[in-house]
Amino acid sequence: MSLPVPIESPLSERELVLVRETDVPREKLYAGWTTAELYPQWFCPKPWTVADVELDVRAGGFSRMTMCGPDGERFPNQGVYLEIVPNEKIVFTDAYFANWEPNPNPFFTGIITFETLPNGKTRYTARGLHWTKENCEKHAAMGFAEGWAKAFDQLVEICR
Repeated sequence: MSLPVPIESPLSERELVLVRETDVPREKLYAGWTTAELYPQWFCPKPWTVADVELDVRAGGFSRMTMCGPDGERFPNQGVYLEIVPNEKIVFTDAYFANWEPNPNPFFTGIITFETLPNGKTRYTARGLHWTKENCEKHAAMGFAEGWAKAFDQLVEICR
């Protein structure tokens, strides 16, 4: 089980932040984010699922997946990785599709960090930086805090 810590204050009105600490080593959490076979097991809070996962985890590489709702909803998502520091940091955006094709309706850039703490635990930080204040508010209303927290708990469970 992850140990909740206070949600960090966002740096701007266009940012959402989730911080958690866990006993799971950062290498395992990173693997959950970067392994196509593991990704569908945790990424969406249940009863939502993930299908059609493709991950080319490198700066300039792409990601594709479809979020599937319990009532048949399907939300395709794609983007590119901007920065990859193995076991430490993943930066991705939906501002571009594969081959740097611009997205006419970008929503946010994600920054995921994994930090080993002096006590041996891992601090996991997920930041969502949105293109507009309205997109940030929409993401918050969609359940960013609850959804990303539940997804993190699912990630921890598959990494044990």
